[in-house]
Amino acid sequence: MTNPHEAGERSTDTRRHRLGRLLTGRGGADVRFGVRLVTGAALTALASVPFSLALVLMESRWAPLLRLDQEVAERLHRSALGSPARVRVLEFLTHVAWGPLTMRLLVAVVVVWLLRRRAFRLAAWAAVTATAGGLTGLLVKHVVERARPHLPDPVAQASGFSFPSGHAMTATTSCAVLLLVLLPLVPRAWRPVPWVLAVVAVVGVGYTRVALGVHWVSDVVGGWFLGLAVVTATALAFEAWRGDIGRSRTTPAEGLEPEVATDTPEPADRPGSR
Repeated sequence: MTNPHEAGERSTDTRRHRLGRLLTGRGGADVRFGVRLVTGAALTALASVPFSLALVLMESRWAPLLRLDQEVAERLHRSALGSPARVRVLEFLTHVAWGPLTMRLLVAVVVVWLLRRRAFRLAAWAAVTATAGGLTGLLVKHVVERARPHLPDPVAQASGFSFPSGHAMTATTSCAVLLLVLLPLVPRAWRPVPWVLAVVAVVGVGYTRVALGVHWVSDVVGGWFLGLAVVTATALAFEAWRGDIGRSRTTPAEGLEPEVATDTPEPADRPGSR
């Protein structure tokens, strides 16, 4: 007769063995896929937490948030009313320099370049991320239906709903795409430069939207967080593909696919991979 204590020990050893194989990646293709799937879902959910929190606070009309929105909007509006030249600069930055059309054109140019480099999957990732960001933001706007600020003597007008800011979200997703694709081409000593430029563009366009009185602060923050969540989800999907073909994991500092700087940015399909 089997000793219950010995049976319990064997069961514990079995679970430890399985867990060890799971964590070390020696459990076969199905186990590795399961680990990537769970990890990807967890990280995507984690990236969505800040946006979800901002949405809940905004929908519940949390008094400190509403007070912050109102005070910042009124203060920046008073500054804009006293300086028409400043308003013209803000409009140039928000519509031209950092505008959605400019950002999408930059991503489109990068996608074409990737296709010419035959980096088809990276090109697909860039295009899907930019498109998914735009569609997700539009969907959330129509679900939330938040009204834009109504200020006396407005210096600018904008149509549509307010939350999240489409300019802020487009800048976030587009700059993330440009960074993750192009960083491998930048010498390591110079890599802080594109990061700084991206942060300036993302933060700057958010400031212009609030300063022009067409968005609340919480709209802009929601756009940033939602954009980051979209990029996180698609980047994790791309990382899963890299794992499937035997390429190592990367970090944001390296770019999404460091091999794009080489002559073979994308390996040929292996037999039976389709």
